[in-house]
Amino acid sequence: MSGTGTDRTADRKTRVTVLVALLANLVIAVAKVIGGLIAASPALLSEAAHSVADSLNEIFLLAALRRSRRPADERHPFGYGKERFFWSFLAAVGIFVMGGCFSFFQGFEALRNGAEEKFSGYAAGLIVLAVALVAEGVSLLRALHQVHRQGGTGKVHDPALRTVVAEDGTAVLGVSLAMVGMALHMATGQVVWEASASLAIGGLLVFVACRLGRDARDQLIGEAMDPRTTARIRSLLAAQPEIDSVEALYTMRTGLDSSLVAARVDLVPGLESEEVEEVAVRIKRSVARTVPEAGEIFLDVTDRPAMEARGSPAATGERGGA
Repeated sequence: MSGTGTDRTADRKTRVTVLVALLANLVIAVAKVIGGLIAASPALLSEAAHSVADSLNEIFLLAALRRSRRPADERHPFGYGKERFFWSFLAAVGIFVMGGCFSFFQGFEALRNGAEEKFSGYAAGLIVLAVALVAEGVSLLRALHQVHRQGGTGKVHDPALRTVVAEDGTAVLGVSLAMVGMALHMATGQVVWEASASLAIGGLLVFVACRLGRDARDQLIGEAMDPRTTARIRSLLAAQPEIDSVEALYTMRTGLDSSLVAARVDLVPGLESEEVEEVAVRIKRSVARTVPEAGEIFLDVTDRPAMEARGSPAATGERGGA
């Protein structure tokens, strides 16, 4: 497929972004656990769970980057591109369960049982959070830089990169909430502030997990190409002199940069069998040149007898650009 070298370069950049996020989260998770236990801080322990969840998710995303580029085989003739969507869905589940649910648990426990106040521990906890804020900020800037290089958030289709941006952005906001909750707890002696921060972190994580999970679900089920690309394919088909009308057009993303295109077309009368085959091959090659992500292109010709059309390339399809 054309553009493979560019795609692999983008993958390498995304892998570096994920590794930066993983390293930051591993270091921060250890620091937060130690600080949270010393300070007996529910907000800090919630943030520790958040960092552990993010670290596991980064491992999922690294697996997605590696496995989704495997070539097609007999068992998976359309390739393994949807592996990236599957592992991104697991990352969303990890954020929900390990991050959101644990944060809610910590918040409710703090409201029910209170929290032991240790000024020295809380001071250490705030220092840990300040360091975490810097580290998460650096990781977020790295991810946003790559997003900017790809044309902005509206043009980022890579679920791995989107997940890293969402995780880092949520982490920066979550650390800020934890710092505010701890500071107010220290100033007022009221644990409700820190418990509220923990509950807010949990709500934030659940919201982000649901958004990421919904996107991954749509892609796993079989999401169509974007409407502009679909309209361009339809216009290209309708402009062919041999096509009388485009009866139906179906598209489905089979990977990050590959899609399936299937069209049912009505040809003009009077074409011979050999002409139909030549026209079908030419049209599919034209679509493949115009839309490089169209890896598999199938045309169903409706104006020929079924038995005659069944064995032709127009009915069986040909890999785009072949």
